[in-house]
Amino acid sequence: MGALKKRIKVLVVDDSVIFRRVLANAVESDIELDLIGTAEDAFAAIDIIEREVPDVITLDIEMPKMDGLTFLDKLMRRHPIPVIIVSSITKGNKEVCLDAFHKGAIDIIHKPDKLKSNDNLLDFYQFVCEKVKGASQANMRQKQKILVDLSGIKQVEPTSPVIVQTTEIIAIGASAGGTTAIEFILRRLPADMPGILITQHMPKSFTNLFAKRLNDICDLEIKEAENGDRLLQGRVLIAQGGMQMELVGTAGNYRVAVTDSEPVNRHKPSVDVLFDSVAKIAKNRATGIILTGMGADGAKGLLKMKEAGAYTITQDKNSSIVYGMPYQAFLLNAHCQELSLQKIPDFLINKFKK
Repeated sequence: MGALKKRIKVLVVDDSVIFRRVLANAVESDIELDLIGTAEDAFAAIDIIEREVPDVITLDIEMPKMDGLTFLDKLMRRHPIPVIIVSSITKGNKEVCLDAFHKGAIDIIHKPDKLKSNDNLLDFYQFVCEKVKGASQANMRQKQKILVDLSGIKQVEPTSPVIVQTTEIIAIGASAGGTTAIEFILRRLPADMPGILITQHMPKSFTNLFAKRLNDICDLEIKEAENGDRLLQGRVLIAQGGMQMELVGTAGNYRVAVTDSEPVNRHKPSVDVLFDSVAKIAKNRATGIILTGMGADGAKGLLKMKEAGAYTITQDKNSSIVYGMPYQAFLLNAHCQELSLQKIPDFLINKFKK
């Protein structure tokens, strides 16, 4: 008999006694996870960590004594442990939750408003367990390296976009760890790039904030996609959280359709939905890139893009924060080339040099 698989040690940190119990029950419902403790505040969490270092922490943002962001900052300096933010995402704390990615958080879960029915609860348990398992595979050294690299990039003065139609297109898909990887790429690209479409797994209402933040620090024009938006040279459209985004139109007159259609691979937005549409519409005028993320969303879509004549890239293991989605695409031989995150911007600049 082989050795038993080591269980993933989880610490739950939340000031709500009810939600602490919900998350504890979720962790205890999965045989692969081991709940090592629950804490009502950062100081109680520190006591537990000093006794036993967890593999993954779920962390609330709004807590007494010390807020989640301050705790996260301190934690990353001492114990760079994968952290999933679990928070009631309100208008006031959206910025703070997004800041958590820059402080080292791997993923974010929105606390559901209602968990009345058993089905709802079981779905949420399964969702939490999937996120925890994915986070446990995160390469925290790589996450911190990218954050250091980002801090060294010079801030740009945004320029007014020139409206130029695009015949070529770049499509990017990412999940856990993707916010920092996407920023790393976009901050290195000039304003004359072909139109870019991005699907990043993110809760509803975060994508607009993410797009605005990137727009302020990049040469490119970056916005959250709205139905009917034109894809132009130097413009980046980011799929809305909670909606699906597809490419429509023809070369030189590309647009996006943003619809409230069903989740695909349990995701909305789904990378496969974007990549499938790009394979159908742009064919060999497209370049597809799959970045860090857990699961397999986008792997089959990238293969469709390759079969339609697109040039396809998977991020390599060493530079991925979570080598899930790129690995699944690699297994399908959906890539023309495997590249490190650090080499992707230069590859794109050289490919589309005028």
